Amino acid sequence: MRRRLTWAALAIVATATALASAQSASAPAASGRVTDGVSYTATGQAMRPANYREWMYLTSGLGMTYGPAQPASGRPPLFDNVFVNPQSYKAFVNTGRWPDGTMFILELRRSVANASINNGGFTQTEIVALESAVKDSQRFADTGGWKYFEFGAPPKAVDSAAPQPPTASCYACHATHTAVEQTFVQFYPTLFEVAREKGTIKPTYDPNRKVQ
Repeated sequence: MRRRLTWAALAIVATATALASAQSASAPAASGRVTDGVSYTATGQAMRPANYREWMYLTSGLGMTYGPAQPASGRPPLFDNVFVNPQSYKAFVNTGRWPDGTMFILELRRSVANASINNGGFTQTEIVALESAVKDSQRFADTGGWKYFEFGAPPKAVDSAAPQPPTASCYACHATHTAVEQTFVQFYPTLFEVAREKGTIKPTYDPNRKVQ
């Protein structure tokens, strides 16, 4: 009987430990900063997450351009796929805001028409670029708490990257044309509804304003 009770007690402890580990992996730290988002090198570069395709998928676009930029003539449009770390996704669903440590990955892929049995539309092929947006309010205070990174494309993608300089056009675009903080939540249908409900859409957001 004592042996049975011992094994039962061990099973309970093991189950409790597993549940605690699972909860800690899916929940932000007590400080409010997420633990599964951006990581930095010793020199302060953002590290490219190898497992970003296991993160939360937000949306895809096809052939999206801004301002006067137009797709190259004769070339098929690019797909863009957006992912964010799971803890930040959960925090946004609960609050309508992004916590520190949030990391977005923008994956750009070529498109191809009439592949395999497809007779219309486009499907995705190889990656042509990996880009990222990171929120870190203290580290990036000079640019409103966000910075942007480019990792290149496999097989030559870099493992880490320094942020784009504050003079890069992405900063002004994200500050002016985004719906929530410096993120294009207007292109993430389910999260845009969350932002409406939580009242976190910026008062300056204008869905009819275009990039000049």
